[in-house]
Order: sequence, then structure tokens, then C-alpha cells
Amino acid sequence: MIMIMGIEKPAWLEGIYTQKFFVGCSYHETAKKNVYCLDCCISICPHCISSHSFHRLLQVRRYVYHDVVRLEDLQKLIDCSNVQAYTINSAKVVFIKKRPQNRQFKGAGNYCTSCDRSLQEPFIHCSLGCKVDFVLKHYKDLSPFLKKCKKLTLSPDFLIPQDMGDDEITNGTPRSTIADGDEPIISWSSGSSGSDNMSMAYSCDEIVRKKGNGLYDQDMASSIMNRRKGIPHRSPLC
Repeated sequence: MIMIMGIEKPAWLEGIYTQKFFVGCSYHETAKKNVYCLDCCISICPHCISSHSFHRLLQVRRYVYHDVVRLEDLQKLIDCSNVQAYTINSAKVVFIKKRPQNRQFKGAGNYCTSCDRSLQEPFIHCSLGCKVDFVLKHYKDLSPFLKKCKKLTLSPDFLIPQDMGDDEITNGTPRSTIADGDEPIISWSSGSSGSDNMSMAYSCDEIVRKKGNGLYDQDMASSIMNRRKGIPHRSPLC
């Protein structure tokens, strides 16, 4: 628990509200942070999960440019009654932060207690943040609404990338894995002469495989093929 303006809040709740998601990871620059660690109270990317394998993890999704979490996961942490949920890919989600909407005139209907957003009956909060503010304003205590959750894992459909070793990372960026397959990188025309072109394709293939920079080496291999004389080119079809 942490104290904010004399009111106790769980650290994970304050963290999920202040952390930024879907921004570049400082350790894996090409990956976006879309997971929240409740034990460390930080946002992490899929490549960082191995360092938090025994922690409680919560996947954060994106819906209409806002951060959302699955209602099923959030209900294990806090009472989500009266919070309107939305459906994404057959899963119900809840907005994390408030989404204020200025209304000069309110018609008949149901509106959020904090954001003045129009809601369906019987909901009165449009986000987790709205409910927390409402509870603190009227009850001054969140503890009756919090739930004990010792284990929280990511959903089975969450794709966790394979761990990258230190030798696979250079300045925080994975090395190129181009030409790791068994198929030849450079193919030859069926109208070319057999053995010479096959040996040239093999040597160029080796160049691409041995180098680390895919674009540069593929261009080098292509230039070698172009410089070789005596390779006939198939005439265009009429």
C-alpha cells in the first residue's frame, strides 16, 4: 500500500494508472510494452517477460486509442461492479483511465460519475479510474473493494517470443536473422547453363548466409551475379 493525499492505494493500482503502454522498450527498442507487472509496478514488453516469470502479469490491450484490460483479469484484483465493459474479439475489456467528455447539457439517460459519458444501464462508471475516484470520494477507503490475488498469468493466446541471448543483441537490437532457412537466397533461371550457375548461386548464397546485414549482403550477392559474363537471359515473351 502507498499513501496518496492521506488515502491508501495499492501500489499496483497507482502504477497501472501512471505507466505508459505501447511505447518502445528501453531494452528491446523494436518491441512495444503491452504487459504490466503487478509485483514490480512497471510496464514491460514481451521480451522482458522471462525476467518476470514468477510475477503477476496483466496484459494490456488497445481499444479506440485507449488502454484496456480484460474484465476477467481485473476482477481478480478489484471489484469491477458498475463499470461498463466493452467486447473485443469475444473478450470483455475495461478501460483503465478516465476519458472525460464535456457536456453542456445532459439529456435523460445514464452517465459516468466522473466523465459524463453516456453509459448503458445499469453502469455508472466508464473506466477503472472513474470507479476508484468515486469510491475514494464517497467511502475514503478502497480496501473493501480490493481482492487478494497471489497468482495472475497471461492468457494462453498471448504470444511470448523466444528468449534472446546476449550474443543475439547488439545495442539493444536483435541481430539480423536473414538467410537462416534452408532455401537458397538467390535463385537462377531455368534457361541458364546448369553447373556454372548452380555453383555461382551457391557461392552467393554463402555470402548472404555468412554476413550479418541482410540488405547489404543481398545487394552484394546480386552485384556479383550481374558482373558475371556469359550468363544468358531469357527473352521476354511476346
